[in-house]
Amino acid sequence: MDSGHAAPDPDRAPGPAPAPVLRLRSVSRIHGSGDRAVTALHNVSLSFPHGSFTAVMGPSGSGKSTLLQCAAGLDRPTSGSVRLGATELTGLGERRLTLLRRSRIGFVFQSFNLLPALTAEQNVALPLRLAGRRPGKEDVRAALDRVGLADRARHRPAELSGGQQQRVALARALITRPDVLFGDEPTGALDTRTGHRVLGLLRETVDRDGRTVVMVTHDPVAAARADRVVFLVDGRITGELATPDAESVAARMTGLEAAAARKATAQC
Repeated sequence: MDSGHAAPDPDRAPGPAPAPVLRLRSVSRIHGSGDRAVTALHNVSLSFPHGSFTAVMGPSGSGKSTLLQCAAGLDRPTSGSVRLGATELTGLGERRLTLLRRSRIGFVFQSFNLLPALTAEQNVALPLRLAGRRPGKEDVRAALDRVGLADRARHRPAELSGGQQQRVALARALITRPDVLFGDEPTGALDTRTGHRVLGLLRETVDRDGRTVVMVTHDPVAAARADRVVFLVDGRITGELATPDAESVAARMTGLEAAAARKATAQC
């Protein structure tokens, strides 16, 4: 039966791969100067394709949070390039960078960062208001419904559990339909069952909506929900795992942490 699809032409060259939504090229971040200078990132180059889920892991002090902050435009690299689509972030002034973050980047942090005086629906609508857009009530309720909290729209953060607050934070991050969603230990303050639910929602934003997610985590189980895991040590990329599972991620982290401990001991 004719399926209606033309047979592929074996002589036709494949088209170019789609441009990544986010690219870091030779990014370094140095804090301080002179003898007190500390290199948090050293010549890091990474690309994040559209509709991908990347976890970033490494021993304590490896530069994970600095990488996320530079990639998200929250911190400026000392050198190198950070490009979101066709926009070079490192050349933007503070006002334009702020506007870009409000419209094209979403954030979910370990500490939720909800405003306590606002209801769940008001917290979710806040990024739109800050961007000068009038939030539609239906859109806000749909965002809360997406994370299973439509019936908590008028509750304030103190009236919600930790897991519910994080789901409100996720709805808030997604309401602007960002190009990239960044998570900094988004399940770090949650119990195992609630953390799994939040990870499932992150995974769904990639698979169903085609969003790009970049998540810093210390948890191999959380990292296993990603498409790949990028490992950092002393501000340098030391390797990746594609289609990871929790056991392989844990084994790699055990080796990296043991090597870091040996290095620290040798320097004492």
